[in-house]
Amino acid sequence: MQAIVAEKALQAQALAAPFKHSKKGTHIEIAPCEMFPQGALMTWCSGHLFEIAEPHVMDASLKKWRLETLPMIPDSFKYKVIPSKASRFKAVKAVLTDPRVNEIIAAGDPAREGELIVRLVIRMSGVKKPMRRLWVNSLTPKAVEKAFQNLLRIESTQPLYFEAMARSYADWLIGMNASRVYTLLIQSKGVERSVYSVGRVQTPTLAMIVNREREIQEFVSKPFFEVVATFNMDGKIYEGKYTMENGTRFDKKEDAVAIQEATNGKEALIAEVKIERKHVQPPAFHSLSTLQALANKRFKFSPKKTLEVTQSLYEKSYVTYPRTDSNHVTKGEAEAFPDIMKRLATLEPYEELAGKTTRSILSDKRYVNEKLVSDHYAIIPTEKIPPLNRLSNDEQKIYDIIARSLIAAHYGPAIFSHTSIQTNVSEHKFMTKGKQLLTPGWRTVIFDDQKEEDALLPDVKEKEQGVANPVKVTEGKTTPPKRFTEGELITAMKNVGQSVEDKEVGKVLKAVSGLGEESTRSNVIERLKQLDYIEIIQHRVAPCQKAFILIDAVKDTLLASPELTGRWEQRLKEIGQGEAPPKNFIDQSKKLAEKLVQDAIQQSASWDMTQYKAAVKADQQLGPCPICGAGVVDKGRIYGCSAYKTASCKFILTKKLLGKSLSETNVKKLLDKGKTNLIKGFKGKKTFDAYIVWQDKREGSIQFEFKRKRERVKK
Repeated sequence: MQAIVAEKALQAQALAAPFKHSKKGTHIEIAPCEMFPQGALMTWCSGHLFEIAEPHVMDASLKKWRLETLPMIPDSFKYKVIPSKASRFKAVKAVLTDPRVNEIIAAGDPAREGELIVRLVIRMSGVKKPMRRLWVNSLTPKAVEKAFQNLLRIESTQPLYFEAMARSYADWLIGMNASRVYTLLIQSKGVERSVYSVGRVQTPTLAMIVNREREIQEFVSKPFFEVVATFNMDGKIYEGKYTMENGTRFDKKEDAVAIQEATNGKEALIAEVKIERKHVQPPAFHSLSTLQALANKRFKFSPKKTLEVTQSLYEKSYVTYPRTDSNHVTKGEAEAFPDIMKRLATLEPYEELAGKTTRSILSDKRYVNEKLVSDHYAIIPTEKIPPLNRLSNDEQKIYDIIARSLIAAHYGPAIFSHTSIQTNVSEHKFMTKGKQLLTPGWRTVIFDDQKEEDALLPDVKEKEQGVANPVKVTEGKTTPPKRFTEGELITAMKNVGQSVEDKEVGKVLKAVSGLGEESTRSNVIERLKQLDYIEIIQHRVAPCQKAFILIDAVKDTLLASPELTGRWEQRLKEIGQGEAPPKNFIDQSKKLAEKLVQDAIQQSASWDMTQYKAAVKADQQLGPCPICGAGVVDKGRIYGCSAYKTASCKFILTKKLLGKSLSETNVKKLLDKGKTNLIKGFKGKKTFDAYIVWQDKREGSIQFEFKRKRERVKK
């Protein structure tokens, strides 16, 4: 009998779906059949069940953070089961150790993390039985059966396991050591007492956000002036903008006024008329990053939400594997497109759109190119068509984007007519541009949010004459760059190699698709939120003060540069492809951890944190501590007693409670009057409004008080 280990519960259900099966408590039992003559037991993880243990678990002396204990370089890494996943591991282990099981099929997601999740659970179970690998990009019954018929030798994907393992070890070495050394050094400068988490992807990403914010802060808006003429050519009227070699803008108003005076009311001549037709091809299929960027732009979905919704569609077998960086498919996948298009035509929104296509894209390398497909192909609909009314509203939105991308690929180009008119007033040149959509093509399927066409221009000919009247001077101001949206940040992380000055580093980053992986970029952004490095303001990413403090400390190191993660990912890919041993990479990571600690200590002497000391709120007392009477201060993530060292006072108040932030104003009221203002929007089983009052002031414990019934509910 075989044991099949999937990565998640829904994935396990999809893998069991083609066969007769029944749910047996914490696993699924597949009945004997042609594929499984003795039947099979299907179990599943719940994402990662194990994590590398904290430093103090490996060495008790490392529990207290001290510079003299750095760097921390364990001889070997220990794993521990994630406490909330203990029962799931017990269920998986029970299946793996079942005496009837004589072979294990590893069936995690087809990627390096899926390889690590399943193999690590098998390893930690202590089971040593023959193994094979299921590799499937689509969870439709047809695709699943085909994958089970073509199981891979476990050795064929072992390099991916080594790659994932090496990455996790190296991330631990850099993250743990760099976070401790920078936290201790920053705190020694008298700056905000907080933990400063450092990571090879999250820190250069944070640097991008902080650098953009500084560009905005340092930007000085300047006025500019342009000259716009209205031309009348025998009743045919249009506008033109005065144009120079370096553009259309004047820095000085008097220069623009001089052109106005020289041309207003004067004779005008059409010097040149250009009409050009441009064919705009349909957009490429979606990778995860392009899907996340579009969903953020169109629906304000966070990248994390887009991944979660697309993963849900994948686990229901409606779309292919979402964690992909490819915009192309293989010829084998493309051969299924005619059938998928027919099935899409049965859904009301796509009935006419999918039913009217005649073009085949089987030989179109813009979509079908095996050389540009690595482990996974683009995100496309499967032949399993969903009943749309059974999808959630968010699932419908994401499915619609994916379905329309496939349909649009089967349409012809959109054709535009671009017109440019050069009008001369004496030696002064004015330019007029217009655009008109002639043939919508694929735009019938996908409606671009961009302006489709400029105002229609009159039908004028070269050498026509008329008059420039009136000619006006318009004034504008230069504007600073905007903060990233989350979608733009995903795109910037992927394309970071384009903005790197070092061409060699740029090539490396392009080869590894920028900062992070398709599957982890959204997690990086969420992690930065959780660490209070960034916040989302009006759908744009804003750095918090804590972010400026860290980036000022690491700005001259590899930790702030995408170079480290680019070269890192390059080495990891070599391991994943079986071209390099993981040991060399891990040894280099140990040396790098030592260097980062040494460099941080040396460079900290030159750090200037004066501005942050002045801005830090830790010295501002909000009121008397209810336990000892000393001052309560802002300590970053919490409010706490300033006498925690001298008097060992342990009074603290969390800054966030059931989804709501506790403001300084309310803390002051609580400490002074014993009761906050009414706070709206606490998120329990239901959303509710309440005051915060003392439960026991002598102990510093709090509780809710409701507005109407005055009912008290303990926190």
